[in-house]
Amino acid sequence: MKSVWLIPGILFFFLFELYSTGPARHFTLEEVIVKAREESPDAMAARHRYRGSYWQHRSFKAGYYPHLTFDATLPNLDRSISAITLPDGSDAFIQRSLASYTSNLSLTQTIGLTGGQLFVNSGLQRIDLIKEDETEVSYLSTPVNIGLRQPIFAYNPYRWERQIEPIRYREARQRYIEELENISIQATGLFFDLLMAQINVEINKTDLQNNDTLYQIAQGRYSLGRIAENELLQMELNYLNSLSALEQAEISRESALFRFRSYLGIDGDVEIELVPPIDIPDLKADPLLALEKAKANRSDMLTYERRKLEAESEVQRAKADSRFNANLYALYGLTQSANEFSNAYSSPLDRQQLVVGIQIPILDWGVSKGQVKVAESNRELVNTNINQALDDFEHEIFLRVMEFNRLKDRLEIAAKADTIASRRYEVTRQRFLIGNIDILELNIAYQEKDRATQNYLAALHNFWRGYYELRKLTLYDFIEEQSIYVRFEEL
Repeated sequence: MKSVWLIPGILFFFLFELYSTGPARHFTLEEVIVKAREESPDAMAARHRYRGSYWQHRSFKAGYYPHLTFDATLPNLDRSISAITLPDGSDAFIQRSLASYTSNLSLTQTIGLTGGQLFVNSGLQRIDLIKEDETEVSYLSTPVNIGLRQPIFAYNPYRWERQIEPIRYREARQRYIEELENISIQATGLFFDLLMAQINVEINKTDLQNNDTLYQIAQGRYSLGRIAENELLQMELNYLNSLSALEQAEISRESALFRFRSYLGIDGDVEIELVPPIDIPDLKADPLLALEKAKANRSDMLTYERRKLEAESEVQRAKADSRFNANLYALYGLTQSANEFSNAYSSPLDRQQLVVGIQIPILDWGVSKGQVKVAESNRELVNTNINQALDDFEHEIFLRVMEFNRLKDRLEIAAKADTIASRRYEVTRQRFLIGNIDILELNIAYQEKDRATQNYLAALHNFWRGYYELRKLTLYDFIEEQSIYVRFEEL
């Protein structure tokens, strides 16, 4: 395949003559992409976004582990006038002073399958009733309570969360890979922007030298009367245009160099030379394979699945809120009270509690029915949008594969045209020097030479950009023939 890429000698001259004033650091396209994926601002932002999703997923998983908490009030002082029930059954306002202390240790466990919660707790309370002559102390202990809080017919958010959150996390992982591929595309653009700017500078330097030489020759011929004044003026104009073009090319190079350094974090004292990626892989992408890998790897597929589940979840929530509901609270434990701490845990009494609460909608003027219909309509809208997005997705994959498969042919044509244009210019220039052709033909050959070189570089850029865009669309490496993966454990 390498024999196809007949790069003109001037391109290699540009490559080794760039910034010849000092040592330079050479970069290949692959090196630039690797550096961008590791050190660019976009890479850092992508890593932080992924880490946020990772810790969100960790928090979701931790929510299903037992939670142990301790809470206490040490102390609660109260000196006030309060309504007190006297021993004879009457109420009176009595001034009193008391201090209360409470502590409670709780272990709770969420039941994802039913949406309920199991709990075990142990607590101790102390009240100091402060009087003028003495302080009365009493204790209430709860050695252990075992209980259950369980909605019976209500919407269970845990059931849907356990389906949606793992998809959301996998979606974040695939989106991170897509962001890295976006960085590859961005780095490829910056690489070729700088490469073309550097080569344009060298092209314009060479053109300036050639036009200066031709102008000197034209002056000699004009003095001998062998050419007309308009041809001399044209050569002078070519020289001035070359000088102006060189100045503009140097400004463009510095601008491209600044963007390149800034994105990759390269020190400004390091001279940079880029190596054109002219070794093109013998690659033709299979549209069916590309579509298969895109559906298996892209975050879009997970997004569609998550959106369907979320829409269905909202339908089930609206239906549950519109019908009969009940809540169960059951508790069994041990408790005891005493005036001495040592007796607060002696011979505890059992404690039992069962509460069933119900909620029956009787008349809401169609509010609940309307909420259900809205949720169902939204679900159908989501499904319709997803089906349309899937059709567009498949169409885009086929179009991108077809376009990419044509890029290599265009690159081969551009390489041949570059070789021919450079050769034609040299032949035309030699013929001009011996006086066989006029300045018009030389100008045409000169312009076509520069345009062919720029077209070749543009075709080279389009090929590599198309390759990395296809990688992003499918998250599949067509050269290595494997899906693109990232070592997430290192993040």
